[in-house]
Amino acid sequence: MAGPPRFSASLRGLASTVLELLQVRLELLSIEAQEEVLRVGALLVYGAVAVAFLSIGVVLLAILITVMLWDTHRLLSLAIFTGLFLGLGGLAAWLARERVRSGTRLFSASVEELKQDREALRAGGGDA
Repeated sequence: MAGPPRFSASLRGLASTVLELLQVRLELLSIEAQEEVLRVGALLVYGAVAVAFLSIGVVLLAILITVMLWDTHRLLSLAIFTGLFLGLGGLAAWLARERVRSGTRLFSASVEELKQDREALRAGGGDA
């Protein structure tokens, strides 16, 4: 009669261990999500500020050079700046598209931990 209480105690211990492991993994997932949101938010803010100031500076530089060449080569300077701005804008759009296509490493630590847990359970160790 000593068998069933040991089995139920082992089953409760196993369930407790599985739930604890699941809780730890979900906490890791939550932390990674929070870190990613903060990182992306900061990236967007700094990127927007940089784009705004650099855009203003480049436009003012183009105007300055065009005004300096107004009497001799005003159409050439306008054509060069137009081509330069359109070319750089196209390059930036292409690079952005490639970044979107390459995907993200979001939750990579959680996925790796879950793989290690699965391998440990397959090996019979059971220690996470």
